[in-house]
Amino acid sequence: MVERKVVFFDSSGEHNTLEALKIAKDCAEENGIKNVVVASTRGSTAAKARDVFKNSKINFIVVTHAQGFAEPGRQQFDEKIRKELEEDGVKVLTATHAFGGVDGAIIKNIGGTTPVEMITRSLRMFSQGVKVAVEIVLMAADAGLIPVDEDVLSVAGTGKGADTVLLIKPAHARNAFDLKVREVLAMPRS
Repeated sequence: MVERKVVFFDSSGEHNTLEALKIAKDCAEENGIKNVVVASTRGSTAAKARDVFKNSKINFIVVTHAQGFAEPGRQQFDEKIRKELEEDGVKVLTATHAFGGVDGAIIKNIGGTTPVEMITRSLRMFSQGVKVAVEIVLMAADAGLIPVDEDVLSVAGTGKGADTVLLIKPAHARNAFDLKVREVLAMPRS
């Protein structure tokens, strides 16, 4: 049996970011977890993660929005922050969203729903951060940036910042149902 403290934030949003990152770092250090995957759209959460994980042996990977997510041909992630992170040895992944891609185009242009959209809506029943936390682990596994045979921590959020921390057994997207959410360490109540 495992007993662990779970934090339920009163509300979602970026004001929870530092606490969510500290929860992930503490859990990683206490349990020998080597990899933490962090979602960051514009770079602010990634920069905060760099500060929190500085001087630790934890490998943290930043996953950004896909190129063209908000506007064709445009990347939302701050290029200066990306360069600084990469100079510090942080891996920054920009790729097609595991739950987006062509499915998103079908929904946008034709309407209706797809099996993948049903999965994302189900995960959003917990919170947007839960959906993103699962998605970025699939993406990082597909990119070969995390192992699929050991647990990782995933930090994500709702809109801006981080408010969700999950302990996950990773899988590749083609084996998505092998991914297991082992523990919820933090998430918003609303």
